[in-house]
This record gives sequence, structure tokens and C-alpha cells, in this order.
Amino acid sequence: MKKLRFLLSLTNDDNDYQIEQMAAARQAADKLGVELDITHAANDGIRQSQQLLSGIQPSLNPRPDAIIFEPAGATAHPQVVRAAVAAGIGVVVLNHDADYLADLRSHSQALAFAITSNHTEIGRLQGQQLQALLPNGGTVLYIHGPAESSAAKQRYTGALETKPANVQLRVLKAYWTEATARKAVHSWLRLSTSREAAIAAVCAQDDSMAMGARKAFEESFDQVSDWRKIPFLGCDGLAKTGEDWLRRGLLAATIYIPPNAGLAIEMLVKAIETGKLPPEITFATGKSLPTLEVLASRRATARTVSR
Repeated sequence: MKKLRFLLSLTNDDNDYQIEQMAAARQAADKLGVELDITHAANDGIRQSQQLLSGIQPSLNPRPDAIIFEPAGATAHPQVVRAAVAAGIGVVVLNHDADYLADLRSHSQALAFAITSNHTEIGRLQGQQLQALLPNGGTVLYIHGPAESSAAKQRYTGALETKPANVQLRVLKAYWTEATARKAVHSWLRLSTSREAAIAAVCAQDDSMAMGARKAFEESFDQVSDWRKIPFLGCDGLAKTGEDWLRRGLLAATIYIPPNAGLAIEMLVKAIETGKLPPEITFATGKSLPTLEVLASRRATARTVSR
């Protein structure tokens, strides 16, 4: 059997989850003897589409046996995927809705599937974390991912479902990076209205944005210690970033979301070797770090001590 070659396209190369995606993919590729090319879209959907189309052009020799991508824009590049499938190239969509897959699979045995986290459930977990941390309610500065991201929209929807009625979200937008969240929070803190908002917590849709928000608070109020009492929440919970920040007390909570690029490579290799098509969608499960019970007990202990 010839050596397989896959193309992986990630949204950017400066987000901790995307960096972990790249590491997981390289590890799986090395283990399975797959040649792997990786590109980054700099959070630009048009650029990513062009990168993928360039990668599957007939003039390219050799073309990849499959493309794996996490969409950087509002869509999961249906035209690119159809072109890839027509050329006999497998496709895996990561962490994004791709409703065209059902139609593609119903008309052919196209090797096309998606792997994603249940982002609505992740949002629900964050809402439950806020409930545990803020039994008396309050205003939460909520750092939302890009407006065009289905994952960001689903996480927000989930958070609204489970957050307590006495918790109000003040929403800012960023782009899955520490730098963009830091800039957005800096801008908000300069507004007079921000001084009137008694922020009870900062909740970000990923750990890097939570840390960007934390740095903005630190730089704006370096002589004021009150901000250090604010709990910062994130998502991803990766060992070298979110989990480490949690252990060091920089984050109050996170949600572990397993990287799925490595799983995509494993599933592709198995499908090619066996000829058996994977399920249309495979869901990865997130979990609260620490557990909701531990969060609630810590908060109860803190209230008792403060009295």
C-alpha cells in the first residue's frame, strides 16, 4: 500500500487549541506512517478556501489522499469539499456544522465526515460553572468567539440555557486568540460604562481569550488588587495551557475539550484500509475542570472564610 498523504488546514497558529491540534495530528501521522502537510488560515476563510483548492488541484503531484480542516470562516467550504470528493479525495471537517455531508454521502460512497465537540453542551457546562461560582448572581464579562463561528454561537446558546437568571452577560467579541481578547477588553475597560459595571466573573469561550482578558485587567488596574478576586473561566483545558493556568490559580475553571485532528487521521487511515465509511458525525465530549461539585464546594468554603 502506498504511503498516504493528508493535508491539514487549521484556523491559525497562535491559539493553544490549534497548536495542540497540530501536535496531535503530527503524533498520529508519525505513528501511522502518514505524510502530513499543515497550513494555517490566519482566521481568514477566503484564504483557507484558496489554500485547500490549491492543495487539491490536478496539477499538484502528488495530490493528498484526504484533506482535514477546521473552518476559519462562516461556512465549511462546501464547494471545496465537493471538488475534493469529485477528485476522489477524502474530507474531514473539524469543529463545525457541515450539513452538506448528508447529501454527499447519500449519492455516493464519498469518504467525507465530521468530528466535532458538542459545543452547545460545552456552553451549558460554562453556564453551570457560573451557577456554581456565582450563587448570588452578578454581571459576567463574556468573551465570545468570532461572530461567524458556529462553535462560538452554539457555546453562547448553551450558556444562555443554563446560566442562572440572576447572572447577566456583557458580551465582547474576539478571535480565539489572547491578543484579540486582550485588545477587546482593554477597549471596553476604557469606556466610562465599564466603571459602572461590577464584574463578578469573566467567562471566555477559550482559555487563550480568558488569559487575554486577565492581562487586560492586570494592565489596566495594576495598582488595584480587587480585580484579582474576579474568577476567570475558559475552555480547552489543555495540559500545557488551560490545565496549567487552572493549577496556578490564573483560571478558576475551564472545560477540557480533546483535540480531534489526531482522531481524524486515525479514522481516515482505518476507513481507507478497510473500505468502511465512518459515521457522518463523531462527537467528542468535554468535561468541567474542576468538577461542578468541587467548584460549588470551593465557593461555599470561600464565603464561610470571608465571614
